[in-house]
Amino acid sequence: MAAFDVGPAQMINPNLLRDWAQASADGLDALRGEINDLNVFPIPDSDTGSNMAFTMRAAADAVRTLPDDADVAAVARAMADGAVASARGNSGIILSQVLVGIADAAAVAGPDDLTMTYLAVAGLRLAGLAARRAVSEPREGTVLTVIRVAAETAVAHADDAPTDLVRAIADECAEALEHTTDQLPELTSAGVVDAGARGFLVLLDAMVGVVTGVAVRRRRYRGSLTGGGRPGHPDDACGGSSEMDFEVMYLLDGPAGEGIGRLRAALDDLGDAVVIVGDSSGGDGERFSVHVHTCEPGKAIEAGLATGHMSDIRVSCFALDAIRSQIDTAEPPPRHKRAVVAVVRGEGAASLFTDAGAAVVRADGSLRPEELAAAIRDTDAAHVIVMANGTMTSQDLVSVGAEVRSAQRSVITLPTMSMTQCLAALAVHDPTETADADAYAMAEAAAGARWGALRRADTRMMTLAGTCEVGDVLGLIGSDVLVIAHDQTQAATALVDLMLATGGELVTVLAGADVDEAALTALADHMRRNFAGIELAVYPTGQSDDLIQMGVE
Repeated sequence: MAAFDVGPAQMINPNLLRDWAQASADGLDALRGEINDLNVFPIPDSDTGSNMAFTMRAAADAVRTLPDDADVAAVARAMADGAVASARGNSGIILSQVLVGIADAAAVAGPDDLTMTYLAVAGLRLAGLAARRAVSEPREGTVLTVIRVAAETAVAHADDAPTDLVRAIADECAEALEHTTDQLPELTSAGVVDAGARGFLVLLDAMVGVVTGVAVRRRRYRGSLTGGGRPGHPDDACGGSSEMDFEVMYLLDGPAGEGIGRLRAALDDLGDAVVIVGDSSGGDGERFSVHVHTCEPGKAIEAGLATGHMSDIRVSCFALDAIRSQIDTAEPPPRHKRAVVAVVRGEGAASLFTDAGAAVVRADGSLRPEELAAAIRDTDAAHVIVMANGTMTSQDLVSVGAEVRSAQRSVITLPTMSMTQCLAALAVHDPTETADADAYAMAEAAAGARWGALRRADTRMMTLAGTCEVGDVLGLIGSDVLVIAHDQTQAATALVDLMLATGGELVTVLAGADVDEAALTALADHMRRNFAGIELAVYPTGQSDDLIQMGVE
């Protein structure tokens, strides 16, 4: 039976774990560079992101070898075994122990106990214990601290629905991540958050995405600029919290518990950052993954040989790695050469434009110039293309550009007045082109996209189409009202007739929060009957100002 008291009985699906494994691996791959740049503890070797990504990819690959009917416990165990067998570095080993904790929780649960709440409460608690046991000298302000916060938050929100539970865990851990800078002196000195904890947050955000269907966006966590070398990395190749020159890792088969205790003591004498974990099978005769930073790699290997059968021995020299990094980054460019910032309204629009490759700024209420300026800086890009889509005055946009433009950052603002123009520009965005050529192509595409909208009249007024009354549906092309109708269907079909009068190949409709589904259906039928061969694309974007936005290309 379950060892922990759980909340709402909502059973977990093994496919959710499969999706989470894949989403976590993809997320760590995407943020590998950012996490590497944060890596200053226990040694600034710029590999935490790479190690965590490699380890999680091994876990995801292990899951794909299972039969389709594998249950939750089998999927969780495969993830853990795959991670332990292929763990890289201190961070990869700790990540493997997080998965071991989840697998152990799934293994001891009864058939009716495998709920999301149980797996969060029990799995995170056991993950924290396993990760802390693996480290010889646990420190606050590291990933261990944030794992503990995750477990405590799971207990505090055990009565919440699964969607609220996973959001609460991720958000509390994001807050805890911010505090790591002040908790660990090495991080305080470098001005960064803990790299391993940032990687752990990727796993939590991946779970939020899988459970809720909504991707989580976090700010970019930058490395510091101390030392003049790569962000977050002092010039001294052996600087930071460790004075050790080598990282030694190997797998060890067959030792008993006392042998592992003696090995841990021997490695503690030879170096630091000692981590020893067993595979997820438990018991004597299991396989252990061993990690140590040392100036005496030969003796570290000899200690392993005296304990059991060794395999997969890896020795890395921090000094050589640091020299390579300094050569590669003598003139460190921003990690992202090009970025596009798009201002949007509506939850669906945020997802649509994020998927299209833009950094999204929401403007569902008022948007202050300083908020847009902060979003531009957060891209950490050398060239930024901004599309405000009619949400900000030209004067404000000019002031934002003047504020954020610098010798390290060029900013180009395209005069888009609608999200449909922005979408047309993004369709031709090519980061491999020169910055000027790319911006010109995007501006040309936006200018060539005719745009219109349906809105509800909130006052009686004179228009180019006549006098409208409060509640009428208005069809606009640009800023001119050219259609007045009593219902959305009539207005939508009349507007598309006007917009296609001069031709077109693609009609894009962004559906607002208050649009009638009947009007969208009628519009699609109208186009099939009257404009055969012209493509219609409809996206539920959820903006509250326009019933629909319409673009013609």
